[in-house]
Amino acid sequence: MYNFLPVDPDKTEYIPVAKASELPKGERLFVEIDEETIVVFCIAGKFFAIADVCTHDDGPLGDGDLEDFEIICPRHGARFDVRTGKALALPAVIDIPSYPVRVVDGMIEVGLPVKQ
Repeated sequence: MYNFLPVDPDKTEYIPVAKASELPKGERLFVEIDEETIVVFCIAGKFFAIADVCTHDDGPLGDGDLEDFEIICPRHGARFDVRTGKALALPAVIDIPSYPVRVVDGMIEVGLPVKQ
């Protein structure tokens, strides 16, 4: 296994996923892009996006509890930073994918790597 690298903003395609007004502070939104489930969070008025997968067991992560900027796996308690995808607590030792997020004309856009 390997740690995921951040998406290079210069090699990114931004996909609109929702109106910013539809995702209030403290909430999350599950979106499907290219057959991958991504979770978008609004924390303190800023948006963050991660893959909905725990690298410990490949199970879903997005329904886990959120403490500050940490999401906690609902099965085994692994913790990840939603800003960077960094694994913060065992049993996970491998980072999760995180994606750049921007708001353009009131729309939340998630950045995905451009397919070569």
